[in-house]
Amino acid sequence: MKTEQQYFEKAVSLQAYMDNMQSQKDNSFLVYDGFEVPQDDEFIDILKEKQPHVLVITEDWCGDAMLNNPILRRIAEAAEIEVRTVLRDQDTDLIDRYLTNGGRSIPMYLLLDATGEVVAKWGPRAPILQEYVMAGRAGLPDKEAPDFEEKQKAFYSKLMSEYTAKPANWLAVYEDIRSTWLPVLQKTN
Repeated sequence: MKTEQQYFEKAVSLQAYMDNMQSQKDNSFLVYDGFEVPQDDEFIDILKEKQPHVLVITEDWCGDAMLNNPILRRIAEAAEIEVRTVLRDQDTDLIDRYLTNGGRSIPMYLLLDATGEVVAKWGPRAPILQEYVMAGRAGLPDKEAPDFEEKQKAFYSKLMSEYTAKPANWLAVYEDIRSTWLPVLQKTN
């Protein structure tokens, strides 16, 4: 079984991944171009000092990846850390180690220390966005209803608009990654 470090070594950079996206590319770059990492943040300083690697499990059709990956890229650029990506569906052995409620939810970010050990993970979405998505899904009709597909499509369209047009959502992602990883980084040597 391959280790996370072995996956990382064979993976492509987050920049190359984003540049070669086939789906959601324009939306992803809307977020990337609009998001700025908060200034004077100890999180970035600690990332610079510790120099962890981040392994991203993703797919470019995923709306959550479209939102989260450009924010992670901005974090990585500010902290000068290396982030690489693997596609979830090319090798499900890796994602199957990091299931969310039994599902292969993405993106999943694995924070690797200098030895290649996973010291923290994050994903697939910030809690405030999870609440929004769950509330939206709860408002959909039953799957057997004749208007289910139409209503679901409208909900996902609205969700993509919310993801790309609201900087508060971008900041929520940043803050959740920060609050998840910062305590772990502060403890590591």
